[in-house]
Amino acid sequence: MVALSHLGVSRPLHPLHAILLAFPLPLFLGALISDFAYRSSFHIQWANFSSWLIAGGLFVGAFAVLWALINLFRRGPASKGRLVVYFVVLLATWGFGFVNALIHAKDAWATMPEGLYLSAITTLLALVAAWIGYSGFHRAGEVK
Repeated sequence: MVALSHLGVSRPLHPLHAILLAFPLPLFLGALISDFAYRSSFHIQWANFSSWLIAGGLFVGAFAVLWALINLFRRGPASKGRLVVYFVVLLATWGFGFVNALIHAKDAWATMPEGLYLSAITTLLALVAAWIGYSGFHRAGEVK
């Protein structure tokens, strides 16, 4: 008796999608680091720098979310569950980043500690999204 399995071909991210996914993590991480710098020094420029980094992460992240949404409708039903998880994590990253941008739009003194906490959550979600996206999570076939 012979056991056969079809492992499916690993389908990596499209190169442009991979580039778009590469930006939010370092931008949100930079915002988290600048929030820590603001918390320790209270120089207002750190809060401004954090706001700009969050805006950049949201801008590029919006295109990555849009690409993931399009992939969700283009792929077959076998990989829908995996793509839904990826899309939801990306969307949650963008949503927390947007709320973080609203918090950072307030006066610099009013951004702490909520801005720091939201930056940490957003960075963690961006790390999870990048991990899922680059880990070969998108498979064309299932193991049988």
